[in-house]
Amino acid sequence: MKATGIVRRIDDLGRVVIPKEIRRTMRIKDGAPLEIYTSNDGEVIFRKYSPINELSENAAQAAEVMYKLGGAPAVIFDRDHVVAVAGVARREYNERRVTPALEEIMESRRGFVADKDNSTPVQPIEGIDQKALAVFPIVASGDVTGAVAYVSTDGNTTATQAQHTLAQATAMFLGKQIEE
Repeated sequence: MKATGIVRRIDDLGRVVIPKEIRRTMRIKDGAPLEIYTSNDGEVIFRKYSPINELSENAAQAAEVMYKLGGAPAVIFDRDHVVAVAGVARREYNERRVTPALEEIMESRRGFVADKDNSTPVQPIEGIDQKALAVFPIVASGDVTGAVAYVSTDGNTTATQAQHTLAQATAMFLGKQIEE
């Protein structure tokens, strides 16, 4: 844990303001849910809440099924990070941040499918030079909670119909799992 040197007081309603600089660097947007933890040492810790992390085991299984049926690496994200992967080295991908391009796809609530007509490829993972073949946001109870994607390998630049359908179905399935 890093000390920021910033001190804030709690107001009479029990509120504390998280400084704008911290919200920006941690990508905490207005209305974002935060979990509150306490430690035996008297620490109070705020952590961005991710419903996808609650389903991490299901997400890993879903990614594995996507990989086996779709024939390309599958990645499942929460709003900020990679949560599960299949078909690539987990250590290389786990906890990597999403790119602004993937954030934009999630915010738009529309999928992306790489085809012959797409002139602009999407790189979904920061620091990894693989392009997305198909990306669909995970929507639960009206809120975008993450995304499901196939990524390219071996120079493959277009998604198959099966990859398109599997990514979309997996995003819908995980959204329903979160709602329950």
